[in-house]
Amino acid sequence: MRAVRDHLLAVGLLGAPDPARPPVPGAPGVAPGAVRPIVELRPTPCDPGRLVRVHPESYVAAIENACRRAPARLDPDTSVSTGSWEAALLAAGGVVDACDAVAAGRLSNAFVCARPPGHHAETGRAMGFCLFNNVAVAARFLQAERGLGRIFVVDWDVHHGNGTQQIFEADDSVFYFSTHQYPFYPGTGAREERGRGRGEGFTLNVPLPAGTGDAEYLQVFREVLRPAIDAFKPELILISAGFDAHRDDPLASMEVTEAGFAAMTGIVRAAAEDHCGGRLVSVLEGGYNLDALARSVEAHLREL
Repeated sequence: MRAVRDHLLAVGLLGAPDPARPPVPGAPGVAPGAVRPIVELRPTPCDPGRLVRVHPESYVAAIENACRRAPARLDPDTSVSTGSWEAALLAAGGVVDACDAVAAGRLSNAFVCARPPGHHAETGRAMGFCLFNNVAVAARFLQAERGLGRIFVVDWDVHHGNGTQQIFEADDSVFYFSTHQYPFYPGTGAREERGRGRGEGFTLNVPLPAGTGDAEYLQVFREVLRPAIDAFKPELILISAGFDAHRDDPLASMEVTEAGFAAMTGIVRAAAEDHCGGRLVSVLEGGYNLDALARSVEAHLREL
């Protein structure tokens, strides 16, 4: 994969195996010749009309105004610069573009290397480095413009995706699943949080203690996540792929390795193949040790 430039890159996997590229050392399920060529997609800015399916117009306008008068601080962790508006539109637009390509069958699956991330952004609140909820915007795009009904969101970022949960907690058409360090920022994600109204039972949180590693994550993915996907029968799966549960990440205290992320990817990819023709779009969320992030993303892409 060539260097990321111009804010973000969406990559899609399509075509025959490439025997010239070796597997990631130690990554389970990655055999020689199993890696498909990577196709680069340049993102287009997200139409604000797509943002307002998730965020009120007043909130979108407030974010734009904050960026225009930048530097500005939206919460203790979230600041914007004059370039943040363009970057945020490209991040959300890149996820929409990738979902469109996968839903249409032009790509088998995709990974969106996007910043700013999105899973902490609530309907009307920016937080945790997130301005717009990229995954939520893409899910609503798929439902409103591509006719998909059931969307499953897998969030393995080390921090709970409070924004994604809040946006879909009363919705039975989007299933939200999260593994995360707990108790930890942002303070949400208890096992008892299961959705409300029509959405009750369509939120599934698996809070994990500090120090949790590959074996425990994979047990959860096999014994909790996979049965939930099987019961829901999604038409497309979105991954909020934060890699900050890595053992070398400075912002958390988990022990996941690149091999663990690869195996988690394989479980989700197999579920997508069984239920939705392999339609899977993964979106970068957190990850703050650049070396560990690079290794983890490579393992993730090879397993996709």
